[in-house]
Amino acid sequence: MSVMVLLEMQVKPEAVEEVKASLKTILPDTRSYAGCQGIDIYSNLDNGGNLVFYERWDSRDHYQKYLNWRTETGVLSQLVAKLSGPPNIRYFDHVDA
Repeated sequence: MSVMVLLEMQVKPEAVEEVKASLKTILPDTRSYAGCQGIDIYSNLDNGGNLVFYERWDSRDHYQKYLNWRTETGVLSQLVAKLSGPPNIRYFDHVDA
């Protein structure tokens, strides 16, 4: 069963446009990573530096492998340096209701 991942981050005001441009460059690799079913990024209408990543993965393990890869390549630390605090990652299963 697939997993939905919500990642929320607050980008420092001076880095918002740089982060958005960077995401355009790195997200094709995310979308083609094993287990990724899709990813969309949303910007808060009242706070443009507040970004929410809506991601669908085959499993939590697939996402964790992806996150480990992004850590090993240094991309994650470069991104976190532009945030005003740590990102918030939450995992969800589909509810058949």
